[in-house]
Amino acid sequence: MPEEDLLEVKFRLFDGSDVGPFRCSPASTIAMLKERIVAEWPKDKRIAPKAANDVKLISAGKILENNKTVGQCKTPFGELPNGVITMHAVVQPSVGKSKSEKKIDEIPKKSICACAIL
Repeated sequence: MPEEDLLEVKFRLFDGSDVGPFRCSPASTIAMLKERIVAEWPKDKRIAPKAANDVKLISAGKILENNKTVGQCKTPFGELPNGVITMHAVVQPSVGKSKSEKKIDEIPKKSICACAIL
């Protein structure tokens, strides 16, 4: 692939630090970028993803879907030629329900309706 077709992408973390920039193909999927972020995540961070599914990428205010490509998610406006695309990387660990949460969910909920006519 010609060098000029590659996109430069960096990822802004929750504390304002950055991971990257990386050069990637516009055909790279968001899932591939997430794998790279997990591999390159700074070891000194208190909050770190365990898997690629723990990372949400946000660009131009939208959460990016894993099956989309970088080229599809790139916003055409406001970018400078040869500029770096900045995406926000948010860690949202996928956790199963704990036993206490399951017990709360299993309790039947009573419908309470109150109307006030003034």
